[in-house]
Amino acid sequence: MSATGLEVFDTTLHKTHAWLKAVMEALGTEDRHRAYMALRAVLHALRDRLTVEEAAQLAAGLPMLLRGLFYEGWDPTDKPLKERHKEDFLAHVARELKTPSGPALDPEAAARAVFRVLKEKVSEGEVQDVMNLLPKEVRELWPQG
Repeated sequence: MSATGLEVFDTTLHKTHAWLKAVMEALGTEDRHRAYMALRAVLHALRDRLTVEEAAQLAAGLPMLLRGLFYEGWDPTDKPLKERHKEDFLAHVARELKTPSGPALDPEAAARAVFRVLKEKVSEGEVQDVMNLLPKEVRELWPQG
């Protein structure tokens, strides 16, 4: 029986749950909300660092529900941001992770976990295109090999 009544929605829910599970594993947590926060924060920071064209190409490889998350609140004006150093990129992630009680988790751990999942679930060519647009310090957050 369909959970939503539409196969396309059921499929995106299933794929999104698989992504969240992969982020949870990469973070070493059982907390789905923390995985969601990490995924959202890193996708937004990455999106804002990419050209509009490359952001659209990356989004095309995401499940439909995550594509909506990726574009949530996006203003492409003045993009890409010129965050040239790892600290700048991680500060952007930290701002996205901020909750009333402080950061939800370590921004570097979040970035490394989400980049690991992106490398596993997005085409190799697209990952390479994204990495080619990032400064060396930010590329070093991606898993090697």
